[in-house]
Amino acid sequence: MEYIVSARKYRPMSFDSVVGQAALTTTLKNAVKSGKLAHAYLFCGPRGVGKTTCARIFAKAINCMSPTEEGEACNHCESCQAFNEQRSYNIFELDAASNNSVENIKALMDQTRIPPQVGRYKVFIIDEVHMLSTQAFNAFLKTLEEPPAHVIFILATTEKHKILPTILSRCQIYDFERMTVPNIINHLKMVADKEGITYEEDALNVIAEKADGGMRDALSIFDQAVSFCQGNITYAKVIEDLNVLDSENYFSIIDLSLQNKVSDVMVLLNNVINKGFDGGHLISGLASHVRNVLMAKDAATLPLLEVSQRQAARYQEQAQKCPTQFLYKALKIMNDCDINYRQSSNKRLLVELTLIQVAQITQEDDGASAGRSPKRLKSLFKKLVDKSQTATAQQVAASAKPVQHDSQAVPQQPSAPKPETTLNPQHPVLNTQHPSPNTQSSTPNAPKIKLGNIGMSFNAIRRGPEKPAYQREPEVTNKDENSTFSEEDVRKQWLAMCQRMPQQMAAMSHRMRNIQPTITTFPHVEVVVDNQILLDQMQGIRKRICATLAKELHNGNITVTLRLAKAEEVSKILSRKELFDKILKENPAVEHLRSMLDLEMA
Repeated sequence: MEYIVSARKYRPMSFDSVVGQAALTTTLKNAVKSGKLAHAYLFCGPRGVGKTTCARIFAKAINCMSPTEEGEACNHCESCQAFNEQRSYNIFELDAASNNSVENIKALMDQTRIPPQVGRYKVFIIDEVHMLSTQAFNAFLKTLEEPPAHVIFILATTEKHKILPTILSRCQIYDFERMTVPNIINHLKMVADKEGITYEEDALNVIAEKADGGMRDALSIFDQAVSFCQGNITYAKVIEDLNVLDSENYFSIIDLSLQNKVSDVMVLLNNVINKGFDGGHLISGLASHVRNVLMAKDAATLPLLEVSQRQAARYQEQAQKCPTQFLYKALKIMNDCDINYRQSSNKRLLVELTLIQVAQITQEDDGASAGRSPKRLKSLFKKLVDKSQTATAQQVAASAKPVQHDSQAVPQQPSAPKPETTLNPQHPVLNTQHPSPNTQSSTPNAPKIKLGNIGMSFNAIRRGPEKPAYQREPEVTNKDENSTFSEEDVRKQWLAMCQRMPQQMAAMSHRMRNIQPTITTFPHVEVVVDNQILLDQMQGIRKRICATLAKELHNGNITVTLRLAKAEEVSKILSRKELFDKILKENPAVEHLRSMLDLEMA
C-alpha cells in the first residue's frame, strides 16, 4: 500500500475539520448558505495554517448541487464527486510562483470566458499570488474588478504586504491565524489515535512548539518522530531526534540562580555547550522560559502560555518561588545579551557573564554603601578573598616586628646616624636633615619607611631613561682583523645595513640607500650626504655604522667619514620622462625599437 504523509492523509475535507480557524470557516459557511458570494477573496496568513485547504473546501461547497444546512458540501452530487476524484473542470489551481508572467495571466483570462459545464461557478485558486510580476498584476486588474458572473477568484498568499493596493481593494480579505499549541496537540492526538501510535503529551508539546504555529509543519515533524521512535513517541526520544534543548535545563538554571549557585550554573552551561547547542540558543530559550514564568505568576496572563497543561502547572510552581523583580531584571539582562551576541568576538564569555549576572540578582550586597558612593561589587568567592586578606595582614605584621638578636651574639658597634629625608613644611621640596643623637622616636617599634624604595630611585633620576638598543653606540670589537675589501663590497654591506635598520629608523634608512660610499685611501671610507638634516642624523650613529662595516668587512681598522656634498657634487634627480629621453639619446637602438612598435611613454 502506498504510504501517504500525514499532512496529506489527514488534510481537512470539510469546514468542520479545519483546526484553529473557526471564525473564518463560519463566515464562509454562512456565505454559502445565503448565496451572497463575492467575486474575489484573498486568504492570507503564515504557512501551514489552512489557506489553500479552505480555498478548496470553499470552491467545492460553492459548486455543490445540494449543500447542507450548515453550508457544507454534500459529497454525493456529481460536482462533489468530480472534485473528490480530481477531475473537476470547474476548479482551477494556478501556482503564481512559476506562472507569474503576463502571458500566463492572459491565458487564464481566456479561460474565464467559458461558462462551467457542471455546477454554477468556475473557481480560480491562485496560490502564492504575491509572486506575480507588476505587469501581470496590471493585466489581472480589469478582470479581477469585473469578472464574468460565473467566475470567482480565490487568492492565497503568505506575504500580503507585497500585493498591490489596487488588488487588495478588489478582494474580501481573510486573515488566517497561527495555530495555537493546544490546538496542534489535540490534532496530533487525533492522528496518533487513528494510526495506533502511543505518545507522551510532553513529546507532542515539543513537536507543537517546534512547528511554530504551522499545522503542516507539525504533521511533518510528527511523521519524523514516529519513524525515529518506532511508534512510541516519548519526550526523551523526540528532543534527541529534533536536537531540542531539554526544558529541564531552563528550570534548573532559574532554581540555581535563585540560590546564587554560580558554579553550578557554569557547569550546566558547559554541559549544554558540549552537547552541541549554541550559547545564543540557550539564552533565547531561557528568555522565553522566564517570560513564561512571569506570565504564570498572574491568573489573568496564564492563558498567554502556549504550552500543555502539565507544563503550565510547572511554570506556576516555579513562579511562586521567583520574585517579580528577579524576573524583570533577568529578562533585561538576557535581552541585552541577545542584542550584543552577534557582534561579540567571544560569545561564550558573553553568555557566561550573562548567566553570572542573572545568578547574582538576588544575592545580598557584601557591605552597605556610604553616602552616595556606588555599591561595592559582589564577590563570588568571598571566603577566598577573606583568607587572602588575612594572610596579607599577617605578613605585614610579621615584617613590622623588631628583630630579636641572640643574647650571645657579638654586639655591633653603633653606626653613624644616616640622614633621613623629610618634608620641609616651609617649602614643597625634599629636605635632608640630620637628627640629633638625643632625639628619640615616639614610636620605637614602628618600621621605618625608606623613600628610596618608593617609586623611582634617585640614581635612576640622575641617570635618566636608558636608551633603546638601536641608539647605543657600539665599539669596534675586531681590531685584530685586517681583511681587504673593494668599493663594491662596501656598497653591498652598506645596502644590507640599511635594510637591517629598525623600524624606528625606517625614514633614515630609506634615504641612506641612495648614498654610494667610496674608498678614498684604504681602509678609509667616505660618505657624501646631499643634505644637512640627513648628515646630522647620521652623525649620531656614525660609530654604529663604523662598527657594523668593520664586522661585516672583517677589518677592524676601517674608518668612516661623513661630509656634506658640494654644490657640483649634487646631481639633479631626473623624472621618468627625462630619464627615458636620456636613455634614447644614449642608445639609438632603443629609439628604433620604440618607433617600430609604436610605443609611447605611459
